[in-house]
Amino acid sequence: MGKPTGFIEYLRELPVDRTPQERVKDWKEFHHHMEDKRLRNQAARCMDCGVPFCHTGKLISGMASGCPVNNVIPEWNDLVYRGLWREALDRLHMTNNFPEFTGRVCPAPCEGSCVLGINNPPVTIKTIENAIVDRGWEEGWVLPEPPKTRTGKRVAVIGSGPAGLAAAAQLNKAGHTVTVLERADRPGGLLMYGIPNMKLDKKEVVERRLKLMEQEGIKFICNANVGDNVEPQLLRKDFDAIVIATGATQPRDLPVQGRAAKGVHFAMEYLTGSTQALLNGGADHAPIHARGKDVIVIGGGDTGTDCVGTAVRQGCKTVTQIEIMAQPPMDRASDNPWPEWPKVYKMDYGQEEAAAKFGADPRTYLTTVKRFGVDAAGAVSEVVTVQIDWQKNDKGGFVPVEVPGTEKVYPAQLVLLAMGFLGPEQMLLKDLAVETDPRSNVKADHGKFTTSLKGVFAAGDCRRGQSLIVWAINEGRGAARECDRYLMGTTELP
Repeated sequence: MGKPTGFIEYLRELPVDRTPQERVKDWKEFHHHMEDKRLRNQAARCMDCGVPFCHTGKLISGMASGCPVNNVIPEWNDLVYRGLWREALDRLHMTNNFPEFTGRVCPAPCEGSCVLGINNPPVTIKTIENAIVDRGWEEGWVLPEPPKTRTGKRVAVIGSGPAGLAAAAQLNKAGHTVTVLERADRPGGLLMYGIPNMKLDKKEVVERRLKLMEQEGIKFICNANVGDNVEPQLLRKDFDAIVIATGATQPRDLPVQGRAAKGVHFAMEYLTGSTQALLNGGADHAPIHARGKDVIVIGGGDTGTDCVGTAVRQGCKTVTQIEIMAQPPMDRASDNPWPEWPKVYKMDYGQEEAAAKFGADPRTYLTTVKRFGVDAAGAVSEVVTVQIDWQKNDKGGFVPVEVPGTEKVYPAQLVLLAMGFLGPEQMLLKDLAVETDPRSNVKADHGKFTTSLKGVFAAGDCRRGQSLIVWAINEGRGAARECDRYLMGTTELP
């Protein structure tokens, strides 16, 4: 590495975010950039560890450890330290089609498995990745690269989320003619409507990449809902191959008393409507709005955090986030060793903003919902919760057990269900007659991505279940490689 003692000389630094009080007044991204010298110092902390775990991309205890797209992180850290930003960008694009997405919204399992992180704060890998690609766009280094020749083969990609986009980009690079079908009014899938603008800017970041892909020859068709207004079997006749990348968009419900009340919504319905209103020029006219309301968010993951941040920006009266799991410890527990993903307490941007406005972290742990109160008009008026204790059942598995006498009533006029997803929606899969696994996902082995139908491949959350964006990119690239092999007999795609 360029500076063998860098990890000793420099402390970990992160970019300064806009203050919560300032950023909740708009929908702009909340991260500031770091200046060149500080970024190079951070890259110098990469310690020439000999056996780097940061790019391994393995699952340990069911969680990602290392980078799932196998970014060659030590190499581009070294290039940044030496000021070779263009070379660093080329090295980054070798393994990741969309580093401006992962550099903003990936939870950075690479940092969780950084060798320096065994006994010191890890290298700021995510910050450096984002800085590399942002500089590439600013300098004009990221340009359309259409293939020099076309193979004459036509591929349809169903879904334009991260898996679909990665598959489309790679297949186009191989010279195939690619058409991406998206059921929403704009391409981008989860990147467009599942993640709020303050985390991932739609016009300046997402649409910029989509326009470049169009310039490279990829065709996007929106409002194309395969299985509804597009006949799946016709796609098989019109295209030489199909890649299914529809995501896992079937939300987990909460079947308790009062669930049918007005004002109880799935999180994605809420987030999608908010972003659509923003992009259409009227953020205040979102179809589901938190203005002046007591908001309850049920679920503690990234989607729940996005609901909290959105509700605060919309001017909610209060916001409470209900989490069924226990509060994580401040430091790694003994049963959560490196290089596993560190399950430690932190406040994400949404909780920071709620705490700045209301005085405390909005999360309440070890809590579940018993019922919703409903007023005379049929609208939700309150949420009744109870504390739980995780106990082992007779099969040795942990189950939540209610703690007597711990019921609590929260006023609520808006309830958002952010409890994750059960799998892909089934209508398309049934119409195609593609085989599914016991979890209702498309049945296709990782590494091969081939479904039960000849010439039909699957990638991303619709195949593996709800997961990270970086895993979706990994799968999209892998499905493209196997699709290219199917079409041409051999492949040069990575």
